[in-house]
This record gives sequence, C-alpha cells and structure tokens, in this order.
Amino acid sequence: MAKRCRPVAVCGHEAEDGAALRDLAGPDVLVVTGGRELIRALARLRRAGEQACVVPMTLGRDPELVADTARTLRALPPLQTFGTLLAEPFGTDRHLIAWLRAAANRVPASSALLVTAPAADPFADAELYRIARLVRSHGAHRLVEVALTGGDPDPAEGVRRCALLGAPEVTLLTAGFAPAEPPGAPGLTVASAGPTVSRAALARVLAERVADARQRWNERRDDGIAGGLTAADDHGHNHTHPPGEGHDHTHLPGEDHHHGPAHPHPHPHVHSANHVIRSTA
Repeated sequence: MAKRCRPVAVCGHEAEDGAALRDLAGPDVLVVTGGRELIRALARLRRAGEQACVVPMTLGRDPELVADTARTLRALPPLQTFGTLLAEPFGTDRHLIAWLRAAANRVPASSALLVTAPAADPFADAELYRIARLVRSHGAHRLVEVALTGGDPDPAEGVRRCALLGAPEVTLLTAGFAPAEPPGAPGLTVASAGPTVSRAALARVLAERVADARQRWNERRDDGIAGGLTAADDHGHNHTHPPGEGHDHTHLPGEDHHHGPAHPHPHPHVHSANHVIRSTA
C-alpha cells in the first residue's frame, strides 16, 4: 500500500452532511457525503497514487452510515477500491455519552441542560432521548431536556419548556459536530457549551482511526469492509470501547456491551471543547 494515507471523512446527519466539519477538519482530511461523492473522492486519490482510509463520521446515533459506506465500497470493482480501508466509526454512543457528561460537569448545577442534535429519522431521534437520560443519571443537573435542530421540539421550544419547568438558565449541549445557536428567550440566560469535539480532538481521533485501520490491514489483511456491513445490525462497528479504555472497564448504567475482535492497544483520551458562548435576550 502507498505510504501516504488520506483520511476520508464520510458524513451524515450528525455532521450536517459535512457542513459541520468543513471548519473543524484539517486540510489533509477529505470531507464528503456517502455514495457518489465518496466514489469521486476515492477516484481522485487513486489517480494521485494515495491510499484512502474512510472514516464514518458518526457519534453513535447513525450506525446506518457505517453500513451504507461499507456497501458503497463493496459494490465498487476491486481495482477501484484496492488500497482503500474502512476504519471504525469516529465515535459510538458510549463516546458521546462520556463527552456530553464531561461537558455537563463544566456547567453550573443550577442550569438546565438542553441536549441538541440535527433531526434525523425517528429511531436516531429516539436514541437522543436515551442518551440524554444517561447523561442525566449520576449527574448534578435536575433538568435535562432534548431538542432537535430542524425537528420537533426545536431548540427554541426546548428552551421554552425548560423555562416553564422553572429553569433560571439553560445550557445547550450538542450531540452533533456543530453546536446549536442559542435561541433568545426573554428573561432567561441561554448558553452553548460549544462543540462537543474540538478541532484538536477531531484530529487526534481521526489519526487514531487511521492508524488502527492500517495496523489491522498489516496484521490480518482486513480492510474493514466486511465488518462495516453489519454495523447497523448491532449498532456498532466491531468493538465499542470509549477512548482510553481497554476491555477491563465498567459499563454505563443500563447499557449492554458488545465485544468485537480484540483491539491491539488502548485509545487515547478525547477531550471536548471548553468554551462557552452566551446569549441573553
């Protein structure tokens, strides 16, 4: 395989079809949607003599993105995909819960939390409610609500509901790659905790996914495509360990654990962004 391996970030609704990553991803990362745009990106890299490592950019709410990407790669002639690797997805629901809990820990306990994400299909939207409930568990915030950008309830309605429930202020936690804009609310302070994944964290995790995929190929000649085809069946591509944890770890309350192939080394920790954007009506 070629020495140079370009990350190809395949985006779905969690990354707003790539719009949320344009300013976050580094210049070496190709940000595309699936299907034809992915195929064209691979063709450009092949003509340039570069190896591609395709990373499905999900935070755990879009396992179908992984399976769709694998199906696209599987359908191409071998000459068009030789040297192309399919990495594990950028994140899982366990990663997302951990990142959101870390962000919540930086928010005063007096604030309500509004977990937001771009609207998708009913199953992905319902998953957001489960994630919000797990963020609330063992946390200090009494009120944790959900809002869907472009859906129902939208962030403005979510803020209104928090106000009706007596919240003195509301902080938006994003379960996507781009934070929602804090809506104005008369007499209420509304804040955004910023992006869940910072620019530096995005680069670190992408580099890790590429390195893992290349090591898997070098050791087992496994390009990852076969494993990706079943991702939507078990809501995860291969294993689902949070960054920095191996197989000996405790599970989040109420969650099952799916083991996949043994992983050769632990993941580094990923830290979310730390800035807060405030908006008052």
